[in-house]
Amino acid sequence: MYDVVALGELLIDFIQNSAGENGNPVFEANPGGAPCNVLAMLAHLGYRTAFIGKVGEDSFGKMLGKTIRESGISVEGLVYDRKVNTTLAFVHSLADGDRDFSFYRNPGADIMLTEHEISEKLAASCRIFHFGSLSLTDEPAESATKKAVAVARDAGTLISFDPNYRKPLWKSEKQAKEAVWYGIGECDILKIADNEIKWLTGSQHYDDGVQAIRERSGAKLINVTLGSQGSLAYYKDRKIFGKPFISSGTIDTTGAGDTFCAGVLSFVLEHGLDHLADAELEEMLLFANAGASIVTTRKGALRSMPHRKEVESLLRQ
Repeated sequence: MYDVVALGELLIDFIQNSAGENGNPVFEANPGGAPCNVLAMLAHLGYRTAFIGKVGEDSFGKMLGKTIRESGISVEGLVYDRKVNTTLAFVHSLADGDRDFSFYRNPGADIMLTEHEISEKLAASCRIFHFGSLSLTDEPAESATKKAVAVARDAGTLISFDPNYRKPLWKSEKQAKEAVWYGIGECDILKIADNEIKWLTGSQHYDDGVQAIRERSGAKLINVTLGSQGSLAYYKDRKIFGKPFISSGTIDTTGAGDTFCAGVLSFVLEHGLDHLADAELEEMLLFANAGASIVTTRKGALRSMPHRKEVESLLRQ
């Protein structure tokens, strides 16, 4: 049995690295995709992980398959498409430190995953099943995702969801919100960013946003990431704050949320979701925040995830 199985996009993040001698931007091809970023971090923490998804049978797809194998992620559920190329994302760095995404996915191999290509065995035989919203943007991947979630749910598996909202990939805001509400309605563990909770619920205060989510979800643990301001855990009637780890060496925030998510899932694997004390939740947030801080000091995400000893060393400091 695997500890965590994730389904979704596996792609190439072309991240702006520098400028050429003529001033043209230079991009580095980094393996990425939120679900596999989460799995890569979990693998570094010593957990058994597997991925369900689709890439093109092209050089990028083969590179991605090789990369996740080398990262300790099982490729048992990885499918190659002979007709559609691997999805590409270009990540532009903005002056304020934020990022702007340009996707080449019309279509991309990741959204061509079909229901019959889903490994029901993988979805059912894991402790946590994790997914995001990007596999819900288009068919046939939307139906494939919902099938896998249903299989995991029927097997009694814990469900983890991260919206990972990317506006350019949706046909409309209405479609995006419906998909995100679907994921929230299915999950036991929710990781949502501060800007996403405001966008989704219209609430400017996180407490109100979480209350709106709870009215439509049975999630036992809701985590709100606040970027450089830290994070929050909502559990039963309690709210716990996790302090941030600010690094002067931050160069790329790609994958920080995924690293945080993996830190939370590692905690759940060890402690479960019942009878958690405030001190345990704070410990969870600090570990997840520390891991996220480390990955921002490196280019890319999937190949840049820290190991447990690195996170523990930062926590001791």
